[in-house]
Amino acid sequence: MKLPFGSRRLPAGVSVDDGERVLTHAGTDDDGHLVATDRALYLPGGARLPWYLIDRGEWGEDGLRLLTTEGKRHVFRVPVPGRLPEVVKERVTSSILVSRHVPLPGRGGVRLVARRVPGQDEPIWEFLFDEGLDPDDPGLRALAEQALEGVRRSYGI
Repeated sequence: MKLPFGSRRLPAGVSVDDGERVLTHAGTDDDGHLVATDRALYLPGGARLPWYLIDRGEWGEDGLRLLTTEGKRHVFRVPVPGRLPEVVKERVTSSILVSRHVPLPGRGGVRLVARRVPGQDEPIWEFLFDEGLDPDDPGLRALAEQALEGVRRSYGI
């Protein structure tokens, strides 16, 4: 069933959690749906992906490419995206409070990212180490923790 451009009414069988406001949605080429709410992106099949867990959302010839903060990749072909590209960009961007790359002594660096989580006072922080660095290295981790304390102080977070 084709819905009018910009319609917020969801197709039959598609739902979102109570209390979430539908911003836009679009059909995928495999008869699924992507639904953007004020709190999450619902994937075809109904899986809910909160905005703060999406590191990047990019649009290209192959459709929507998502990278989660855990490194998982998703690609969805969206023949008529409507407002979905701009909503995904705005929601992912607005979940980020701080994103700062900090060089580590003689070892490259780490990007420190603070993300807003709905319903929580404190943001969540993630360490994104430069390529080639081992995030499980205890010495590297300690340097990143020190850098985080400096960033938190400078931003008052």
